[in-house]
Amino acid sequence: MSRKKDIESLSCTDCSIYNCRSQDKKFPGFCLTTKDNDGHSIADDIEEIKNYLQGDEQDAVVARASAQVEGLFYGKLTRVEEIIEFANRIGAKKIGIATCAGLIEESKIFADILTARGFDYYSAICKVGSVDKTEIGILEEHKIRPGGHEAMCNPILQARILNYHKTDLNVVVGLCVGHDSLFIKYSDALVTTLVTKDRITGHNPVAALYTTHSYYRRLLQAKE
Repeated sequence: MSRKKDIESLSCTDCSIYNCRSQDKKFPGFCLTTKDNDGHSIADDIEEIKNYLQGDEQDAVVARASAQVEGLFYGKLTRVEEIIEFANRIGAKKIGIATCAGLIEESKIFADILTARGFDYYSAICKVGSVDKTEIGILEEHKIRPGGHEAMCNPILQARILNYHKTDLNVVVGLCVGHDSLFIKYSDALVTTLVTKDRITGHNPVAALYTTHSYYRRLLQAKE
């Protein structure tokens, strides 16, 4: 399903040229690489960011490490291995694991891998604090299993605990939609994701995108 948009509303998902990747074609007229936004010069942004990432600040180190991992190990390493390679390249020694309770066994395996690779780690489960959902205004009938104690996910506390333990890089393992947002917001350390929660697809959310013309065609139905 597609809707006609005016040129001012066009953005990267409306493009089919992708000249930004290799510059072997021509940029479309609405390209964000060449177009100013709301009177602000994108060319100025590009130059400022480029100069900044040539420096020695953490952001520059991270940008270069990310590009190196991509370029040197493209299609060769799993996400677990890429995180380890990235952590080494930014000098991270202590890895925080922000884990969903439903993926605690996977997080234990990841912790063992980190130990085998010479890292220290500290983990915090989403239910830490064991605060019942009703204590923050959730109705009993909105619980998964009404009638008993059901701890809320507490990503802010997860982040604070890992902050207290001064982790160098935090890894999200299956936090719920929105809970991951809060964790990232309150984490002092840089955050990357190992597992993205999707209970229906076995934590492979892109499966729903691949099957929008078959099993998940309902996703393309217009909102009434």
